[in-house]
Amino acid sequence: MEQALKGIKVLDLTRVLAGPYCTMILADMGADVIKVEAPIKGDDSRQFGPYVNGESAYFMSINRNKRSITLNLKQPEAQKEFFKLIKSVDVITENFKPGTMEKLGLGYEVLKAINPQIIYAATSGFGHTGPYSARPAYDGVVQAMGGIMSITGQKGGKPTRVGPSVGDIMAGMFTAIGILGALHYRTENGIGQKIDVSMLDCQVAVLENAISRYMATGISPKPEGNRHASIVPFEPFDTEDGEIMIAVGNDSIWHKFCTQIQRADLISHELFASNPLRSENYELLSPIIKAIIKTKKTLEWQAIFDENGIPNGPINNIESVVNDPQVNHREMILEMDHPIAHKVKIPGIPIKMSVTQGAVYKASPVLGEDTESILKTMNGLTDEEIETLKTLGAI
Repeated sequence: MEQALKGIKVLDLTRVLAGPYCTMILADMGADVIKVEAPIKGDDSRQFGPYVNGESAYFMSINRNKRSITLNLKQPEAQKEFFKLIKSVDVITENFKPGTMEKLGLGYEVLKAINPQIIYAATSGFGHTGPYSARPAYDGVVQAMGGIMSITGQKGGKPTRVGPSVGDIMAGMFTAIGILGALHYRTENGIGQKIDVSMLDCQVAVLENAISRYMATGISPKPEGNRHASIVPFEPFDTEDGEIMIAVGNDSIWHKFCTQIQRADLISHELFASNPLRSENYELLSPIIKAIIKTKKTLEWQAIFDENGIPNGPINNIESVVNDPQVNHREMILEMDHPIAHKVKIPGIPIKMSVTQGAVYKASPVLGEDTESILKTMNGLTDEEIETLKTLGAI
């Protein structure tokens, strides 16, 4: 099957999560991603547990479909080979602290002189400009600084870090979007460019209605627990045997919901007839709904709501998610065959394309497993030259 990014070569200097998540997206769509790692140690996340036969499950989950080459970029001999690779790739990605690539003599202006069409994508904590630019950052830091923690958690409780590393993941997704935009522009105009993505910027960008609420009221939003800040009812409710998430997103659904819970009198009630009224009178409405939902089991309510087009769902743990029939029908849990870890299950590809569907065709690479083949096929090196580089510690 044809893939959307077939023929695009990416030289990937990123490590841990934000950058590797970006290049995973590109690799899943067919880009040839060459992961550049330090000899012996490799990507830091190779040391993150849990492990399967000594291989990091963390690393394997986000580095599928990539090749691995080891280069000690502090050595002139390795830099020489790196510059050769730059001539034949479309994109380079890095997520070092700003200024690191320049110190190595590998900054954008240097690489642009070698390959004027290169797309240089940099992902960092705070971006390449601004007063915080030189500061290091990890996911927890930008979640804290970006405001998302301040609106996450139980009502009246302390700010809470979101479970998945959304500071990294959002930055990786936005970087991938930037690269795709730059590739299209280059196709139209023949010009490469630098992409500068800040993890903090990305957190601000996904605050949804929190900023608009602050701008409209002058009051900083606080955690609301599991309820929606401006849509009611939109939260989980206890059932007879568990919990169910109910999302009544508009007045039409409200009408159906009231009918199915046998409270048609609430449809046009003067306190609950519209979403603004339901939000204003939440404290009065919530206990009414809670008492009703508590009378049936979760599956009973699911059947009723599903039949009548009322958005709802169980609160799944991870075991339930990976065994969910919808999740598996959509191939969102895939098995790959790793040379050391053997059979490993990982998340699938959420983008479904009718003509150029992405695929997981290769397990994450063992450190440096493609070094020799890349240096031979792309840089034209001989076995003897490769052995010399090994002796020098360049690879």
